[in-house]
Amino acid sequence: MRWASAIATTSRLEDAIDEACESLRAELGQDPDLIFAFISASHSDHYGSLPSALNARFPEATKLGCCAGGVIANHSEVEAEDAVALVGAVVPGVEIKSFRLGDDPDKWASEVGIDPDAEPELVILTDPFTCDTEALVPWFDAAFPNSTKIGGIASGGRAAGECILLLNDKLYRTGAVGLALTGNIEVDTIVAQGCKPVGSPMFITRAAGSLLYELDGQSAMMTLERLFATMDDDDRELARSSLFLGIVMHDQQEIYEHGDFLIRSIVGVDPENQAIAIGAELREGSIVQFHLRDAHTSSADLQELLSKHQYGAPAGALLFSCMGRGQDLYGSPNHDTSLFHDQMGTVPMGGFFSNGEIGPVRGQTFLHSYTSAFGLFRAKHPSE
Repeated sequence: MRWASAIATTSRLEDAIDEACESLRAELGQDPDLIFAFISASHSDHYGSLPSALNARFPEATKLGCCAGGVIANHSEVEAEDAVALVGAVVPGVEIKSFRLGDDPDKWASEVGIDPDAEPELVILTDPFTCDTEALVPWFDAAFPNSTKIGGIASGGRAAGECILLLNDKLYRTGAVGLALTGNIEVDTIVAQGCKPVGSPMFITRAAGSLLYELDGQSAMMTLERLFATMDDDDRELARSSLFLGIVMHDQQEIYEHGDFLIRSIVGVDPENQAIAIGAELREGSIVQFHLRDAHTSSADLQELLSKHQYGAPAGALLFSCMGRGQDLYGSPNHDTSLFHDQMGTVPMGGFFSNGEIGPVRGQTFLHSYTSAFGLFRAKHPSE
């Protein structure tokens, strides 16, 4: 199994694809079996030429990709500029099947068309405006319980129809596309949520839908005000713009620590009812804790998770990183890719800045925000 990645920042899309494809072919020594392609939104006027340009260079390869607000390859994270990022792989002993999903959940099983008993590794890309990714992710977990799922929501568009999904020789502007990989391949994952807990874990004692009314029998707003009063100046400043709610993923534990929570956004407040609106459906009896996100915490979280990776350097990697990370968070470019290569070495890697990241935490797959989700690809039987 061999992987390669390339990035080209030439302003003309076809020239950039030419440059990136030649780099892949030179590094691999042959045409790839599989290509992941991520195209910056600044090329939107020329999206239509993408399938033919890739097919002209690598007609036999299976292709998956999307548009993005920023693209990633090797050590480079290129945001809001012309760029094409390609990842190519030669994967002997691996069967690759592609699928396209529409908006009817009753048809998803037939549209995927893969036997769950094959336990495929799944890479999934979705449109932000027409695909219910919140519903799709748990559907995949239920339908393919023994499969790893990794992916992201396309970015770079502001309205329905402005984002593209690439699948082989076609572009789609709705739904979802993906690949199912079986045979001599395994995918490990690292999902860095990048938040630190503040205050103490609490029970949700009253909630309705996404509205949080009471924590430990006290109004949610009052609880938050009390927490705010106990913070130091730095955390109080962070809380004004980077406060989140963590929801315990497995509430059978007795002690809850950093990493035990699924991080969800606080999207608004209802002062009249002393309630807080959360970017998730809430369940009374769940254990939650407020969290803060900053550059230092995000960096330390990713560094810790990378250092704990137990399988050594993969053959290749994909990175789905939130649009809220990158330079906006760290103040300088190439942060997550630099940490990755410091830990893993010169592993070919590519990806994009997404509108949401798909990846597992503690054995369950979630749709995340503000995360960096890595898919690490290796041969199941390296000697074959």
